[in-house]
Amino acid sequence: MSISDTGKESIDLSRRSLLIGSVGAAFMVAFAPNLLAQQSANAMLTEHSFSPTVWYEIDQTGVIKVNIARAEMGQHVGTALAKIVAEELGANWQDVIIEHVDTDPKWGMMVTGGSWSVFQSYEPLSRAGAAGREILLAAGAKVLNKPLEDCRAENGFIICGENKISFAALIKKQKFNKTITSDELKNYPIKSRKHHTIIGKESHALDIPPKVNGSAVYGIDVEVPGMVYSRPVVPPTRFGNKVKAVDDSAAKNLSGYQGYKELSDPSGWLEGWVAVFADSYPIAIQAAAEIKVSYFDNDALSISEASIQQHGHALISDADAGALLVDVGDTNKARKSADSQIDATYTTSTAMHFQLEPVNAVVEFKDNVWHIHSGNQWQSLTLPEVAKALQVDNSKVIIHQYYLGGGFGRRLFGDYIIPAALAAKAIGKPVKMVFTREDDSHFDQPRSPSVSHLNATFDANNKVVGVEHRFTSGWPTKAMAPGFLAPSKDGKKKIDMFSASGSDHWYSLPNHKVLVYNNDLAQKTFVPGWLRSVGPGWIQWSVESFMDELAHKSGQDPTQFRLALLDAQGRQAGSAPHSVGGAKRLKNVLETLAKKVDTQQSLPKNQGIGIALSFGQERSMPTWVALAAHIEVNPESGKVHIHKLTCVVDCGVVVHPDGALAQLEGSLLWGVSLALHEGTEFKNGQVASTNLHNYSPLRMKDVPEMDISFVESDEFPVGLGEPGTTVVAPAIGNAVFNATGVRLRALPMTPTSVKAQLDAKQGVNA
Repeated sequence: MSISDTGKESIDLSRRSLLIGSVGAAFMVAFAPNLLAQQSANAMLTEHSFSPTVWYEIDQTGVIKVNIARAEMGQHVGTALAKIVAEELGANWQDVIIEHVDTDPKWGMMVTGGSWSVFQSYEPLSRAGAAGREILLAAGAKVLNKPLEDCRAENGFIICGENKISFAALIKKQKFNKTITSDELKNYPIKSRKHHTIIGKESHALDIPPKVNGSAVYGIDVEVPGMVYSRPVVPPTRFGNKVKAVDDSAAKNLSGYQGYKELSDPSGWLEGWVAVFADSYPIAIQAAAEIKVSYFDNDALSISEASIQQHGHALISDADAGALLVDVGDTNKARKSADSQIDATYTTSTAMHFQLEPVNAVVEFKDNVWHIHSGNQWQSLTLPEVAKALQVDNSKVIIHQYYLGGGFGRRLFGDYIIPAALAAKAIGKPVKMVFTREDDSHFDQPRSPSVSHLNATFDANNKVVGVEHRFTSGWPTKAMAPGFLAPSKDGKKKIDMFSASGSDHWYSLPNHKVLVYNNDLAQKTFVPGWLRSVGPGWIQWSVESFMDELAHKSGQDPTQFRLALLDAQGRQAGSAPHSVGGAKRLKNVLETLAKKVDTQQSLPKNQGIGIALSFGQERSMPTWVALAAHIEVNPESGKVHIHKLTCVVDCGVVVHPDGALAQLEGSLLWGVSLALHEGTEFKNGQVASTNLHNYSPLRMKDVPEMDISFVESDEFPVGLGEPGTTVVAPAIGNAVFNATGVRLRALPMTPTSVKAQLDAKQGVNA
């Protein structure tokens, strides 16, 4: 099972009809299950007896509103999805607006993550747009008394020869009531790239104006009548906490302090939590700092980063304990007959989100329903857990969606809503709970530390004959959505594909085995989080660094070495509709990169160029990425300075060029940040870094020059949010080796660690 299968949108075109009708003064388009198709389109649209509901509507002024069930957190997802609809509809882009919707079963699965948004929405929204166009064309031909074949939809008009009628005028004149079966829907033509007038064309994002003029509302902005402010007292560890005593005597001296409540959580996510209440947020912050909460000891207090990593090393030493993900050929046989072999172990440290907007929620009970006001990425996952905590039916909870001041995976599971909901229930008033940066850090779902071990075997000619890859980490899906765990290849175990994707790569190897391990100690210590790219963040680091090691061992240029392995044979050939071309497309981006960057050029001392490849989140949704990093190492300090990143990307059809470029720029920069700067460690069962004074993301002064280009393609559009993040670290690591001869195998590559390796090498050579 692939990641895209596990998170699949509930819109399955093979089982759904399309409804087009006039409701009120609007032209509306929606999907509905076929079993309800005996109702009229107008009746179903009016009753909202379908799921998901209206994708778009056109009013009598010609305004086209596209409803967006994806979270907006800076990636401009609404613009991309609206472009898909508008393109097929033949709309005037200036007439298009977007609206982000709240939770309701009628919207189906609501999740924004995994680089899925455009990938999962492209076909259904294209079909919906095309169907709307064809219905409007038929109506326009009738009104204008022209043959249908002489008519086209263009720029918000139905044009038939020299006559035309606007969408707005047509909707005023005509009533629509049409049900289109799933089989009929598949026959509606979708435009090719050469006919696109909106998709792939430059335009500003639709969410920019409200963000600039201040009308955009983020979760942290929300206020409701009668609310009180709250700040949590976050316990010392994630699990095993039990309150011994609470002393709020000092807080009682604060004007506006309203007391505290111990929170009991039936959902099981919170253990030992206390919520403080006040008239204002500043007083809530101060009161929480003044309150003294003591806890009983628990086993997690003794856990450190080192103990988690040591446990990981021990786990992967046992082949029988691993879950089998890839099994090509016979690596054991290859090892026995090998002329030589090499081993390498790569690690990554704990990494955190540090999104700009700290997590927050406003919760109020009104009209017998719990209303949640908060930004969230996976409403369909969060809502049931909030309902469980409140001990109510899911139908009694609504999550009202707002702009997100950064998500990056932290807001996929909105566990931060649960303490706000329990606090509101405990005090019997609406509550606005805002986490400070320190609170947010202690309650973060960090990217797990990881350990990866690779073994490669060679024949007498130094040709690679086999690779075995074992790796371990804490698993987000096991913690937060265990129903999405996928079976191992032999069916004996379960795998978190988010933590394993990328290891089943596109290089052709005669013998290749991958074993995946869950670090149960990490799992018991914290909630492992989905952080932009998740597993590929450590997997690409190990695979692409090791590929360079194999190239050097075999005496080959790293580029040519990779190209030879991208033969697109067998399962590496890819398949329709999402991975057409397979390894050929990965080979193409590397060849294109090689034409742009001469990796063999003569460079000054301590400078080097390294390359690496990435192939998206998974095999069924690959985004082909090649990157060259030109770096310089200061031998005195160990600091790595990046002169330039050159990146070539094939993501199929580029829907929103400005958004696509922004995604790559952002992901590359976070890749740099994770490679050289970001990392913390667990101490006494909790992360050591609590704010930006001791957690150091990339600063503006260290931002490199970037050259990003997209391959022109008619292939199915795939994800862009994550692939750029994972390719950076190995490219930098490989460049450091080319510059200094030092092979780095631990992230982040801090100046201290680089300097230590340089000194060790110098000592050996002395």
